[in-house]
Amino acid sequence: MAPPQLFRALVSAQWVVEALRTPRAGQPLQLLDASWYLPKLGRDARREFEERHIPGAAFFDIDQCSDRTSPYDHMLPSAQHFADYAGRLGVGPATHVVIYDASDQGLYSAPRVWWMFRAFGHRAVSLLDGGLRHWLRQNFPLSSGKSYPAPAEFRAQLDPAFIKTYEEIRENLESRRFQVVDSRAAGRFRGKEPEPRDGSGSIPQAGVQWHNRGSLQPQPPGLR
Repeated sequence: MAPPQLFRALVSAQWVVEALRTPRAGQPLQLLDASWYLPKLGRDARREFEERHIPGAAFFDIDQCSDRTSPYDHMLPSAQHFADYAGRLGVGPATHVVIYDASDQGLYSAPRVWWMFRAFGHRAVSLLDGGLRHWLRQNFPLSSGKSYPAPAEFRAQLDPAFIKTYEEIRENLESRRFQVVDSRAAGRFRGKEPEPRDGSGSIPQAGVQWHNRGSLQPQPPGLR
């Protein structure tokens, strides 16, 4: 049996340009703009998408693709909800999904959607390194207006290995079986900057991992 195909967690803007120019047979490419901003920033991600986006991209609304019945923000939707939503954005079982956002950091909300696809069993998913910020710096083409991707049939099955429950996090305070990493900015991690919601500080024993370089280190060239 052939080993499963590996996909880069990161692809460059140049890689995307070449992939759009020369599509691979049997492996459609779908770009998703997963921009999302804290309300205090006053930015409208969907409006900004319609003003400018990478050609062929569709808008992934993190607020809509979530469990709207939960009292907590952005909890994972059901597998069927995710499958229906991804399918409406043109994502099928063979689609290579490349996700980006338009944040000033280069990558902010896009990794969340990358994780969602992986959690629901889709391996062919990558992040655009540096996001729209790097795309603009390289003067690559842009489109505007609404997007109308051709619907596809997507199948989703949640892999529980990608999530931890509240009870597992509590138990880990004693067992320390895994390392919790806090991806917020360092000031919020240390409780020195305000949170958008009630509360401050961090989970005990959590490590902080934050960068603001706008680009991540590429994967080894053997992956594609």
